[in-house]
Order: sequence, then C-alpha cells, then structure tokens
Amino acid sequence: MSIDIKSWAKKYKELTDSDETIQAMAKYYTCSFLFDMGDAKAIIEMHDGKVKNINTNPGGLDPYDFALRASANTWREFARPVPKPMFHGIYAASFRRDLLIEGNHLVLMQNIRNFVVQFELLRKSGVPV
Repeated sequence: MSIDIKSWAKKYKELTDSDETIQAMAKYYTCSFLFDMGDAKAIIEMHDGKVKNINTNPGGLDPYDFALRASANTWREFARPVPKPMFHGIYAASFRRDLLIEGNHLVLMQNIRNFVVQFELLRKSGVPV
C-alpha cells in the first residue's frame, strides 16, 4: 500500500532532520538528489545536514546532483524493515537489480556516509509507490 507523496515527503524530512547520526556528522552535507520511483519522483535538497526542500513534482529541467532510478518494486523492497538480499544498499541493487545511479558521482561519493544513513530512513518512512 503506497502513501501520498506529500505525506511521505513530510515524514521523510522529519526523520532526516531528527536523525542523530546525520546531525552528528553532516555539517557539510549539502547536495540535491532525485529519487525516481516510476510514477513518483522527488528531488531532495540538503543543506548542512538538513532537508532544505523536497520537490514532489519535479519538472524535466529542475536541477539535482545525482539520481537514483528504479522500478516501484525495487523501491518497495528498499523500504522493507529488513530488505531482501541485493536490496540492502544502492550498490548491490545497481549491480544485480534495476537501480541506475546517474549524475555527478563525485558529489554522491563526497556525501556517501550521510546519504546512506538518509537512504536507510526509507525503511521507516516507506515509499510513495
């Protein structure tokens, strides 16, 4: 059962902004990324470890640093409390499943520790697909 994307964005922002791990190490965590879940897309803008904005209706020209694109099924698997093998992380899914990582990989790698912690918050927030 999917949730409304606006409700998801609000919950995801709250989880991110209150996460102790992110706040402890994310002073310079500033970037933007696209979650492309098929029918649902969101650009998350981070600034100094806080969610600055979540664009839940991005247009084709809205900017972001990097993107994660996958089927709705893959996103649902990511959001399970205990994901199946090969859905436990972005690289496993990109090697063996349908996840594509596009854009500026340097920005992703500069922020990978914080991004992975934030990505795993999907297990608490669910996904809107």
